[in-house]
Amino acid sequence: MKVTSIVNGTIIDHVPAGTALKVLHYMNIDPAQTRLALIMNAVSQRFGSKDIIKIEGREDFDLTALGFIAPQATIDTVRDGRIISKRNPVRPDHLVNVISCVNPRCITTVERDLDQRFHLDPSDQGIYRCDYCDEKAEL
Repeated sequence: MKVTSIVNGTIIDHVPAGTALKVLHYMNIDPAQTRLALIMNAVSQRFGSKDIIKIEGREDFDLTALGFIAPQATIDTVRDGRIISKRNPVRPDHLVNVISCVNPRCITTVERDLDQRFHLDPSDQGIYRCDYCDEKAEL
């Protein structure tokens, strides 16, 4: 398999294996409208296997969802074929309208215009809970 390097754009590396499609979904990246290369289950010395997303021509992304789904990922900005910056997503303290509450008794299932709001649980730094009913978030 041959995947060429990109000239200008973004590389999202170290995405957990098998989750690249979820990353695209939650970051609102439409594969039908975007030039991208998706490499799944690539060999990784650090994680065993990983996914890589290469997006040609775009650098402006809302990385809030990426901090929720793949906080260990790295985001490389590429210009003229060279990586000019490398950064990691920040796990956000709050998520608004990124995920939906799964609790059927939550007020958000009745009040459709209500924002889906979640907060990072301070007792467990990897779990988000609904602001209204405290239900644990699921991907």
